[in-house]
Amino acid sequence: MIKSKPKYLFVGLGTMGYQIAGHLSKMNNIDLFIFNRSANISKKWLSNYKGQEFVRDQLSATKFNGVILCLKDDSSILNVLIKKKFIEFIKPNGFVLDHSTTSLKLIKKVTSNKFYISNNLAYFDAPVSGGEIGAKNGNLSIMFGGPNRGLKIIKNIMNSYSNSIIKIGPSGHGQLTKMVNQLCIAGLLQGLSEAIIFGKSSNLSMNKVFDAISNGAAQSWQMDNRFKTMTDNSFDFGFAVDLMIKDLQIALDEAQLKSLDLKISKDVLKNYRKLSKMNLGSLDTSSLIKLFEIKKSYPKKSLL
Repeated sequence: MIKSKPKYLFVGLGTMGYQIAGHLSKMNNIDLFIFNRSANISKKWLSNYKGQEFVRDQLSATKFNGVILCLKDDSSILNVLIKKKFIEFIKPNGFVLDHSTTSLKLIKKVTSNKFYISNNLAYFDAPVSGGEIGAKNGNLSIMFGGPNRGLKIIKNIMNSYSNSIIKIGPSGHGQLTKMVNQLCIAGLLQGLSEAIIFGKSSNLSMNKVFDAISNGAAQSWQMDNRFKTMTDNSFDFGFAVDLMIKDLQIALDEAQLKSLDLKISKDVLKNYRKLSKMNLGSLDTSSLIKLFEIKKSYPKKSLL
């Protein structure tokens, strides 16, 4: 008797999810279903990758071994899992693997759901880092939290689109680690923006500056991947300002619960909010430098 393949449902074909699901589609030992709010995106994905579109009227007949999420925020996840009841179509002892960046409150709401508890489901909060480039190349870094059961299956799935998978601790620890990650990035981009503006205002050859400092103590992923594009005023690289605003607010809310005053991150968040109010929220996070460019052009209008 031929053993049936495990069925997984992937929800969320945004900038990151589109690429992650693409890597999953190349796994020959699973049956992959996809669901996305926009049918046009689903059709586009299916024209490039192997899988099946998940239609709601199929729900009563289809049970999944696990649901994999890559959605915008808490409300989107609650809408799919709880309001639309996708959680009820996971097999007993199945799992939710969430690659979104969320609050800890979201995890508590999902794991306290009656169906979740009665069916012994497992929740893995597994936010990713590496941006759109990392998703395309399948070399994302994943920090995750969750129970110890089912780790072999979970890691096998994530291996198809990542090159670093580290279990931090129980459910919630993945999101806490992502908060650390975003706080680090915010401070780095602020410093990088100030440094590039300083160099440009000094009429330095910024290509030579990069060559001179990028292999020393100033080196970082942000410098390697964003220094030249920031210098060239190019800001179309996936992870948007509005998403960073959401992520930083989550981190700062958690910091407040711990009585921590993270002044640099608060300042960076204010600057990102200024960009968003200028209708620049869809630009990538390195566009922080644009505030310095604007201030230089209009010194009487202090945006910083």
